[in-house]
Amino acid sequence: MNRPTAIAFLAAFAAYAHAAPLAYVPNEGSATISVIDTASDRVSATLMVGGKPRGIAVSIDGARLFVSDQKANAVVVHDLAKGTEIARVAVGDSPEAIYLSPDGRWLAVAVEENDLVALIDIGTLTVANRIRMKGKNPEHSVWSPDGRWLYVSAENANSVDVVDLAKGEVVASIVVGERPRGIAFTPDGTRAYVAAENANQVAVIDVAKREVITQIKAGVRSNGVTMNPDGKSVYVTSGGDANVQVIDTATNTIVERIGVGKRPWNMAITPDGSKLYVACGRSNQVAVIDTKSRKKTADIDVGELPWGVVVR
Repeated sequence: MNRPTAIAFLAAFAAYAHAAPLAYVPNEGSATISVIDTASDRVSATLMVGGKPRGIAVSIDGARLFVSDQKANAVVVHDLAKGTEIARVAVGDSPEAIYLSPDGRWLAVAVEENDLVALIDIGTLTVANRIRMKGKNPEHSVWSPDGRWLYVSAENANSVDVVDLAKGEVVASIVVGERPRGIAFTPDGTRAYVAAENANQVAVIDVAKREVITQIKAGVRSNGVTMNPDGKSVYVTSGGDANVQVIDTATNTIVERIGVGKRPWNMAITPDGSKLYVACGRSNQVAVIDTKSRKKTADIDVGELPWGVVVR
């Protein structure tokens, strides 16, 4: 990272570390991370990371940023206070989405071309386990709220693999529809919502029974999934329709479609559930949605091909 960028990043981090949450956006086309101040909905800094950043996570204390780099086949760790890279953890070929465990101790990395999930120990920054999947090309590996399970979607399968973390192995596969992608659990962990991109639908899974209880007809190329912290709404991007669908979890019906930019992808929501940030890959923007009014309130210019968002 060059000196001007480092100085800008440090200044922005110091200014906002104890204020509103920050949203971090990996831009795979420009090899950067855009940092958005959620109070002003403006880019406050840009972190040059190189490679092809995709998955992204932030430690619970907000001190470290984790980015999956497809070109390096590694998760790159950044010290946010210093704005510098501090480690690279080799995980396998073509890492995709990464997710922090609820207790902040582990990072689950979907390693696409090796058909596995790598578990990184945050304390030692080493891979503690590589868990082989049944499905091909895993993309998302999402923790259940209690940290007992990982639900893993695979691009080249029509099912979600269920990983028992205590056993460190896949214990079930649940058929959900063609090309499953994003996953989100309800806060109580009783249900999971899975977008099946080529089926244009969202499967609702009963976690205890490990079976689909309903299928929701959704938009074209439904992909990213994010749960509101109150558990009342779940949001699903439709890449083909350029919108975000709002699903009422009480009725499992779509109650609103909110227009956003081109090819909306992965999303993140603020801790209070008031704002949703949507990466719009082909618009090079992040759309901001007010969840109460269910209206788009801003389009924020970021880097090239934003892939996702994390808010911390």
